[in-house]
Amino acid sequence: MTNDLTAALASHRRQFLRQTGCGLGSVALAALLRDSSLSESWAAETSAAQRSGTHFEPRAKRVIYLFQSGAPSQMDLFDHKPQLEGLRATELPESIRRGQRLTGMTSRQASFPIAPSMFRFANHGKSGTSISELLPHTAKVIDDLCVIKTMHTEAINHDPAITFFQTGNQLAGRPSIGSWLAYGLGSENSDLPAFVVMISNGSGNPADQPLYDRLWGSGFLPSKYQGVKFRSVGDPVLYLSNPPGQDVGTRRRMLDDLAELNRLKLDEYGDPEIATRISQYELAYRMQSSVPELTDTSKEPEYIFDLYGADARKPGTFAANCLLARRLAERGVRFIQLFHRGWDQHLNLPKAIRGQCKDTDQASAALILDLKQRGLLDDTLIVWGGEFGRTVYCQGKLTPEDYGRDHHPRCFSIWLSGGGIRGGMSYGETDEFSYNITEKPVHVHDLHATILHCLGIDHTQLTFKFQGRHYRLTDVSGEIVKPILA
Repeated sequence: MTNDLTAALASHRRQFLRQTGCGLGSVALAALLRDSSLSESWAAETSAAQRSGTHFEPRAKRVIYLFQSGAPSQMDLFDHKPQLEGLRATELPESIRRGQRLTGMTSRQASFPIAPSMFRFANHGKSGTSISELLPHTAKVIDDLCVIKTMHTEAINHDPAITFFQTGNQLAGRPSIGSWLAYGLGSENSDLPAFVVMISNGSGNPADQPLYDRLWGSGFLPSKYQGVKFRSVGDPVLYLSNPPGQDVGTRRRMLDDLAELNRLKLDEYGDPEIATRISQYELAYRMQSSVPELTDTSKEPEYIFDLYGADARKPGTFAANCLLARRLAERGVRFIQLFHRGWDQHLNLPKAIRGQCKDTDQASAALILDLKQRGLLDDTLIVWGGEFGRTVYCQGKLTPEDYGRDHHPRCFSIWLSGGGIRGGMSYGETDEFSYNITEKPVHVHDLHATILHCLGIDHTQLTFKFQGRHYRLTDVSGEIVKPILA
């Protein structure tokens, strides 16, 4: 009797999976292969789902995240501390350090001498925001920026700190922020990925920290939500071109046959990853037309290249990637992330940071101006910043012309602009050493909650059940930074 019951339950379970899989497979294939009746039904359901994906009216439709990997020095760029000049080479008071744990780079230093910034600051714009001479182009758009001076994080080393900013957790394996948004909001363009990543190498520290593909991975979300990395050499996306001897018609027939084989397996097992495989093959096919057109900037007018700078003509540079980011934003890509390496300046900071600012300053400002003139800045949220800040004390030998800075998670600066953010303001205050926050701290989870809010998402409601728990980007915390909202 028991064996008969077990066999019956197993049979019913297999039947359920087959029926469910058939439904999923039919709908997915109908949409992807443009089948008439089912395609229209699927499109209507998808549109309704995407509309319900926002919990309230969004101010932003997309995000461009200019991640400055390696950690820019806040006191050399945004957090001006002129009184430090009178304390040059004196010991940082223990009352300021408060027993902070040190990295392996400075833990054996016998002295922690104060190193004031050697760069001049001036107030700019109607807001009178103070900004370094290293960022003359950013200074011209300062009234479009909200500079947060009181970011803080929990990690003191690069890999966990970058992972924390991308996923809301220091340990690898969680979905990245772009994947969460692709999952929650879907795509506005069926011919391009919802989440695109580009990487550029800075001139400040060319051998800077490596960046891993998992930083734009989907974690435990279905793999169709992972970021797609665009390359600057060869095919923008790996294996985008047809192999030699294969034409478009042959490719189409092969994909149709492959989709049918995958659909049979989907019917049998009901595994959503098989549905993902079907959709990704089809997306790749459509990208064979959409991506070459996207990445061909030769028809951009001359004034655009003047705006972004000479590097915009050099594939793989930060400037070229900023121009591509605007083109992706125009085409409805949901989350565009540019990683720029080279900010890890433990030694020779004055020279290295000049190179990094030359790489990024003009193009970052140009992106704002370009989006603004096209009417896209109002619904595009731009974020600029790294994984932590830099210490006021010198790492290595302090000289009148040179100094270095170690990692500093307690306070650092980032800026935001566009969709839903109030421009022309600074938020938060740090102490006279740019070492501790004195008012209005902003945690990484707070930043994530605010980004999601601008996109119409309640961060506590965007969840995914995995291994018995409902996970979210902001874990179990995060508060919206309401004063910076427009």
